[in-house]
Amino acid sequence: MTTVVVVAAGDGVRLGRGVPKALVPLAGRTMLDWCLDGVLAADVQAVVVAAPPARVGEVEALVAAHAPRVPVTVVAGAGSRQASVAAALAVVHDDVVLVHDAARPLTPSAQLDAVRAAVVGSGGGVVPGLAPADTVKRVDDDGAVLETIDRRRLAAVQTPQGFPAAALRAAYEAADAEHTDDAALFAAAGGAVRVVPGDPSAFKITTAWDLQRAESLLAPAGAIRTGIGIDVHAVDPARPLWLGGLLWPDEPGLAGHSDADAVCHAVSDALLSAAGLGDLGSRFGVDRPEEAGRPGLDFVTRTVALLGESGLRPVNVAVQVIGRRPRIARRRADIEAVLGAAVGAPVAVSGTTTDGLGFLGTGEGIAAVATALVLPVIPGGVRPAGR
Repeated sequence: MTTVVVVAAGDGVRLGRGVPKALVPLAGRTMLDWCLDGVLAADVQAVVVAAPPARVGEVEALVAAHAPRVPVTVVAGAGSRQASVAAALAVVHDDVVLVHDAARPLTPSAQLDAVRAAVVGSGGGVVPGLAPADTVKRVDDDGAVLETIDRRRLAAVQTPQGFPAAALRAAYEAADAEHTDDAALFAAAGGAVRVVPGDPSAFKITTAWDLQRAESLLAPAGAIRTGIGIDVHAVDPARPLWLGGLLWPDEPGLAGHSDADAVCHAVSDALLSAAGLGDLGSRFGVDRPEEAGRPGLDFVTRTVALLGESGLRPVNVAVQVIGRRPRIARRRADIEAVLGAAVGAPVAVSGTTTDGLGFLGTGEGIAAVATALVLPVIPGGVRPAGR
């Protein structure tokens, strides 16, 4: 009999979405939702989910929506992964336990079955792993290369990690230090661990790039749409400068009907272009008095709302600012955070000049060029073949 412990209590700070990682939206559903699809399709007899303590009720509702064929218990996680697993193990009663990260939502059910079978066959700990694709170097604190590591002796491990339940529980009870994964803790207690082949689709979502990769894999064929937006404004020293949703004190502003935020305007245009919804002029043009002085960030949020009404959602935006001033690099992170919150997806910002050529090079104006990627909202969660 096998129980899967799903670790879903992490805060997801590196992902920067403001919600626990397991509850971050992925292709129209939460990461945990996708994860449970694979877990519940495996040959297991029970599931325990370690949830964010403040979101236990929300996770229970999410679990109930799956109408699971096996009992699923939700427990409150703790301040560390290790403590969350320990809390879940307290309610595990089967012979084999698989510990699985909700942050690996595309893990195929076959991987859970393979790890379970290997635990039953070996009586020890089992982890799935992949050989590193890149050459690996060992370096010192200053970055000097000390040696090249033989990749044949290395494995990048994934989850689920499987163990005899009683032995893993005893290892947790004896643990007196934090370990990076369950296999390390199990080995520290004297347990034997072996590696079985993993699956590339079981990658862990840690950064915005990882999330974008997962979004792309879940997108129906031909569903990805791209758009481009360009906006240019002349300098007007009598106005304040708004750029990327931020006020730039002591910098000359830009002339325009609204606040002339070229970055926000280009982003809005790129999103509208990708969605096939016209352009900024047709939606919020200068012929509309109510748009006079309108903040550029407002155009972005209203554009995102229009996409939502059309069954689309932004996945990624990249924007480059062209001009002599201001220096984008010193506030890049702030712009990306503000625009990312408005778009609801990662936004990358860069700046460049024209080496003194043209009106942009002489400082008479600022231009912004943006590209956007959007996808349809996937009703009910369409899964690619093989999941």
